[in-house]
Amino acid sequence: MGGETQRPTMDLLRSETMQLVQLIIPVESAHRSISYLGDLGLFQFKDLNSEKSPFQRTYATQIKRCGEMARKLRFFKEQMRKAGLSPSTRSAMSDDVDLDNLEVKLGELEVELIEMNANNEKLQQSYNELIEYKLVVQKASEFFHSAQNLAAAKQREVEAQQRGEGSIDSPLLLEQEMVTDPSKQVKLGFVSGIIPREKSLAFERILFRATRGNVFLKQSAVEGPVTDPASGEKAEKNVFVVFYSGERVRNKIVKICEAFGANRYSFTEDLGKQYQIIAEVSERLEELKTTIDVGLVHQINLLQTIAYHFEQWSHLVKKEKSIYHTLNMLSIDVTRKCLVAEGWCPVFATNKIQNVLQQGTVDSNSQIGTIFHVLQTKESPPTYFHTNKFTSAFQEIVDAYGIAKYQEANPGVFTIITFPFLFAVMFGDWGHGICLLLATSYFIIGEKKFSSQKLGDITEMIFGGRYVIMMMALFSIYTGLLYNEFFSVPFELFGPSAYGCRDPSCRDATTAGLVKVRTTYPFGVDPKWHGTRSELPFLNSMKMKMSILLGVAQMNLGIILSYFNAKFYGNELNIRHQFLPQMIFLNSLFGYLSLLIIVKWCTGSQADLYHVMIYMFLSPTDDLGENQLFFGQKFLQILLLLAALVSVPWMLFPKPFLLKKQHDERHRGQSYALLETNLDDSDETELHHGSSSHEEFQFSEIFVHQLIHTIEFVLGAVSNTASYLRLWALSLAHSELSSVFYDKVLLLAWGFNNIIILIIGLFVFICATVGVLLVMETLSAFLHALRLHWVEFQGKFYEGEGYKFQPFSFASLDTEDE
Repeated sequence: MGGETQRPTMDLLRSETMQLVQLIIPVESAHRSISYLGDLGLFQFKDLNSEKSPFQRTYATQIKRCGEMARKLRFFKEQMRKAGLSPSTRSAMSDDVDLDNLEVKLGELEVELIEMNANNEKLQQSYNELIEYKLVVQKASEFFHSAQNLAAAKQREVEAQQRGEGSIDSPLLLEQEMVTDPSKQVKLGFVSGIIPREKSLAFERILFRATRGNVFLKQSAVEGPVTDPASGEKAEKNVFVVFYSGERVRNKIVKICEAFGANRYSFTEDLGKQYQIIAEVSERLEELKTTIDVGLVHQINLLQTIAYHFEQWSHLVKKEKSIYHTLNMLSIDVTRKCLVAEGWCPVFATNKIQNVLQQGTVDSNSQIGTIFHVLQTKESPPTYFHTNKFTSAFQEIVDAYGIAKYQEANPGVFTIITFPFLFAVMFGDWGHGICLLLATSYFIIGEKKFSSQKLGDITEMIFGGRYVIMMMALFSIYTGLLYNEFFSVPFELFGPSAYGCRDPSCRDATTAGLVKVRTTYPFGVDPKWHGTRSELPFLNSMKMKMSILLGVAQMNLGIILSYFNAKFYGNELNIRHQFLPQMIFLNSLFGYLSLLIIVKWCTGSQADLYHVMIYMFLSPTDDLGENQLFFGQKFLQILLLLAALVSVPWMLFPKPFLLKKQHDERHRGQSYALLETNLDDSDETELHHGSSSHEEFQFSEIFVHQLIHTIEFVLGAVSNTASYLRLWALSLAHSELSSVFYDKVLLLAWGFNNIIILIIGLFVFICATVGVLLVMETLSAFLHALRLHWVEFQGKFYEGEGYKFQPFSFASLDTEDE
């Protein structure tokens, strides 16, 4: 155990070597040892109490305590958010705070904050009530003042009529009122208050209907919004005074006010008392405002203290909760003095784990150390690839398809190069590549700042894949230089074009007027190939054939990796009857097509490759004529065609029969027992019957499965090769879109010789370039590159039926939600 490799292999092709370990930990050192393992982050615990519910486990009480402390911290966070504060990121992480002291402190702070909130709410409610009371007194006093003035004028008018002689035109009612005893006159009562303005009309209608019109309502709008004492929300309101006669009518008015949420306030008719009430209310408002401000300052100071320690407290609570969750996964020994844990860890981490367990024993003053024991198991271990911030994003692309089986060949190694390269083949433009590089450089340069912030979903995704985008941008610059495209414009970066006009009238319209006047353009596509009708037969033909070459090369790589998988797992049947016929079939057809493409490029032949491949099947013995590229081509084609035809039954028939033969041989070996065995006859019979029934070979199912696999590969070899033509199609679409934006927007605006039109055209060109070419086309090329890796490449060798190594670690606690 001490001789194991003590460092990660850093080999992305195969997962780290894993081992199943049993830990026997004394109870007194269990908490500290688990905590140290969480800091290390290299041990994945197995749940040995899966049959128990969370409430039946040993440390359920401690988890409940942590949950309650987490609730209090969420309460503090909400209070800080309301106060406009945020947790400090500069608080020092000290180890002098334990869970018990923190629990007491959080409880005291919660009680204090709740009490402060309750007092502030009461004071604020009283303050808002006084504000409304003051408004009601002011507005209602205006009602009575105007009413008194009106009554005085009316009284003077009546007295003037009394001094005159009675007239036949004088109202009889007025004469009756004049002679009525003032002591016998009915005195009206009134209810005053304030009501939301949107309810005032309905309030008035209900009052009228409920009292049959025996009330008089007077309303006045309040300028500006008023804070409601009950809800604390601001609303437009009206002050009202309802005059009535009779106690029954008053009761109805009070109930209607309550139903409409109108706040009623008492009022006096005496003008002197009204002014006195307004003065007293104003003085009380000033006192309450001072008291509220002092309380808020005290609350802010308390929340600032909490904010300074919040991250430390939150991390401690999350850490303790995760430790007790892990302890609940351990089984308790019958002696009740030790805990038994099982889990997976990398072999290279053996010494590290033993060291932290020993340190946990020392720090907890335990007299007994932790026992570290490696278990033998047939269980499939988890898959662990030791990645860094650069390779992790590429590994996530593969893991999104499926987690590799233990020690299965990992496509992530090749994805680091092939994924950005295939993207660049579709996106090739070194101008757009530079824009993409500048955008991702912003995230790479400021990654320390962004990693400590909470970003949105889209921004978080872009930041996580910043190195993938950087590689895509660099490869796009490279392929853009190969295509000689800068926002669809060619440049003579590596020297002058190899072509020139045969005569002054050609004007670069077609290649008919061009002649080669100097050596071949040293790097990439000749500039003369762009902007002419020659682009379709030359540049696009090159891109199409290059797509086939890349596709066949990547599919061959996938089949080669299937060989290494079979070799690693010792599956000789797959090597002989899967790998060899697959390589022969694929390369007899599409490997030969790739050879023809290369030969045609090297020789400059005008042979029609479509004709060659079609008649290779229809008329393999006919003369090739002008489509012959090299000597012995017809014989080679017949040989390759026969090899392809033979490889199909080679994939289909041998493997099922050989599997049946192996099963029969194993079954015959199991029917014999050693003479020394002392099994009863009944036990032997049951054992043999159980094994034969359990291992019964279903030949039909195996054969059908192999038939499906063979048909899938044969048809897939054709469809997958055609699928790689998307590299050519996306590259053509990107080039044409870029050319359209340049010719029909930028150059068209430039031709008007008007600065305003030029600015508008430049703005439209930038928006189209960013929105369509740098966002939509990037996403499109990314998704197509993803499909080529998941289906055409990984489908040849990658099963992805494993499960990920998820060690117990505190590193991800702060990013997890409660």
